[in-house]
Amino acid sequence: MLNKVLIAGASGVVGAAAVEAFLADGWEVVALSRRRPEIAHAKPYTHVAVDLRDAQASRAALGALSGVTHVVYAALFEKPGLIAGWTERDQMQTNLAMLQNCLAPLAGAGSSLRHVSLLQGTKAYGIHLHPMPIPARERAPRDPHANFYWLQEDYLKELSAGRFAFTILRPQLIIGGAYGVAMNLAPVIGAYAAICRELGEPFAFPGGVSYVWEAVDARLLANVFVWASQSPAAHGQHFNVTNGDVFEWRNVWPAMAATLGVAIGPDRPRELKQFLPAHSAVWDRIVARHGLRQVAMPDLLGESHHYADFCFAYGASVPPPPAFVSAIKLRQAGFHEVCDSEQMFCHWLENLIARGILPRA
Repeated sequence: MLNKVLIAGASGVVGAAAVEAFLADGWEVVALSRRRPEIAHAKPYTHVAVDLRDAQASRAALGALSGVTHVVYAALFEKPGLIAGWTERDQMQTNLAMLQNCLAPLAGAGSSLRHVSLLQGTKAYGIHLHPMPIPARERAPRDPHANFYWLQEDYLKELSAGRFAFTILRPQLIIGGAYGVAMNLAPVIGAYAAICRELGEPFAFPGGVSYVWEAVDARLLANVFVWASQSPAAHGQHFNVTNGDVFEWRNVWPAMAATLGVAIGPDRPRELKQFLPAHSAVWDRIVARHGLRQVAMPDLLGESHHYADFCFAYGASVPPPPAFVSAIKLRQAGFHEVCDSEQMFCHWLENLIARGILPRA
């Protein structure tokens, strides 16, 4: 049977990588997002521009599609300021409604739907509220806190019963090539480095206390989506997803500095949610002199500068609680790809340079 995948949130970090991965694997792809994703693959795909918060527009756009066999749901609604919204009920309800607006038109009478992949994350283990188990495992009972993950998961289980399969993925910190999104550190790091150089300052780590973490390359995560869509071992399962190694910010800082052509220096704690917007005019000067694409600071960052302060532990004098997840279940189910996290950071910075979004040294 023909495989036709709809990727919701296709212009985001995960969605854009998923479009690339499914095209490379020979699938027919429908990319759903408000703005067209930036895709390097030469194979054509269909773009559907719709805001999933609009139920009527979603029904009209998705009800007109035929033959969709798989869905990768990577759409996300985040409020300005990011962090506070993680515990707000209206944000949770908005994310539930978006999933409903996406799936309901595709799962109606005569549906061809066979599998849905849903994206969660380590907030499933309460990383934003309390220490996580070490390592966090998928078999643990549901963490007892309000979260749109649980609303979406319960809806998906009810909708799919006896009709189609599903898989739920829980990646750690995701790094990719999208900009202007809620949570991607690559554009933030690149812009911060360029501004430091423009100001004649070293590329100093702006965060707080040292700690060790895990991440996942958006390309690897996209390959998990492709695998899960076709693997019976993935159906009805949750999987943590990581690169397979660990990193510490100060240890990957020199490699990123070399990629960006800047000199490092001693730590200098800075709140990037304040520092970067305050230097928007400096960024505009950098864009003009280097002939970069005309992407203003707000359009470059999205809400990711707020996420950077969280990830860099800005203001923290004691290490955050360890946040490690076990990816053993994913390996045992048959997916074995891994990625070097330092190389991941450098790859995506170079990608943004090559696309004319960040300046080349």
